[in-house]
Amino acid sequence: MNLIFIKKNFSVHGGAENYMKTLIAHLRDKADIHVVAKKWIESPGITFHRIDSLSLGSFLSTIAFNAGTCRKIKTLRADCIISFERTTCQDIYRAGEGCHREWLRLRKTVDPFWKKYTFMINPLHIALLRIEKQLFSDTKIIIANSNMVKSQIIRHYNIPEEKIQVIYNGVDLKRFSPENTELYGDKVRQELSIGKDTKLILFVGSGFERKGLGALLRAISLIRSEKNLALPSNKDYPSPIPLPQGEGARGRVKNISSDEDIKLIVIGKGNIKKFSSIAKKYGINDRVSFLGPQKEIEKFYAAADIFALPTIYDPFSNATLEAMASGLPVITTKNNGVSELIQDGEEGFAIENPLNHNMLAEKIKSALAEHESMGRKARLRAEKFPIEKAAEEFIRIILTLK
Repeated sequence: MNLIFIKKNFSVHGGAENYMKTLIAHLRDKADIHVVAKKWIESPGITFHRIDSLSLGSFLSTIAFNAGTCRKIKTLRADCIISFERTTCQDIYRAGEGCHREWLRLRKTVDPFWKKYTFMINPLHIALLRIEKQLFSDTKIIIANSNMVKSQIIRHYNIPEEKIQVIYNGVDLKRFSPENTELYGDKVRQELSIGKDTKLILFVGSGFERKGLGALLRAISLIRSEKNLALPSNKDYPSPIPLPQGEGARGRVKNISSDEDIKLIVIGKGNIKKFSSIAKKYGINDRVSFLGPQKEIEKFYAAADIFALPTIYDPFSNATLEAMASGLPVITTKNNGVSELIQDGEEGFAIENPLNHNMLAEKIKSALAEHESMGRKARLRAEKFPIEKAAEEFIRIILTLK
């Protein structure tokens, strides 16, 4: 059996790549594996096929990769073609990036009013929406990584429900484990000069705006330890980012007192300079550390007390499930597919409005107060979603089309 996987950049790191590699590892004994990509890191047992496309900006690059991939596919023999990218020549499409039309809808609720009108003329959005419409219509089976994404595809593109199957992303339960706390927790805190008594909040995500870092900084500025109560009230810190209308999102902010010192670690790619400036304007720059991307991310989960990701849109945040597997309570939003696995007040919290900083601050304080018991529940919940189970479910679908 010949299987072809499509992934524009097949690298060592990244949630989609790790998921693909797990699938391939389970399939190596059953099939010849081919990967069609623009860039890759050589891996044993995989035959790679390069798609040459010039770097002419995201708009032309998207179109060129799809066109080049479909041309290449015609020259290869395959029993099943599985795409992890927005392409139009596959049998199975994993909608790991969710529904672009839904993302644009959500962006209109948070972006400045003038920016929403640019969506209609931006060539990248036009190209993505056209490709998305065709691929959802023509692909035999669509794999959604949450029921949230499945419902969005049905609502925006009128795709038959039976054509879409939901497979939650799995997690490596050995790599991400509460046992890491004893192995790495104290060491990481020492390296970062964070005391044992300090409550540590962890944010992991690339694309700080979409992942809701601005709202998280705002929320943390509202939680004031006793030694910081002498600082000016947050009403003296006007928001440096636009906050939409909605319950708790604008208007009077509420300072929340706390007996504990709280710090935030930010990991991932994003505009660090911009968000460092925001933290400074909120008066919390000494309570926030920006560490950039990190390879051994499990060590930072081990050092943290809770995980927070108030994302504006995330089809299924791998980092959120990794945090749960590591034994951390998680605070996220209903716009994150992982929220379907969270019982409010048990494994963490999922708030409705991603920019409701008052609510976010309250949930952070609640999670910190119960972080040990909530963390145990989070781990038990994550144990139901090992990455091996996700791979087996995906393979079963592949084998139905061979």
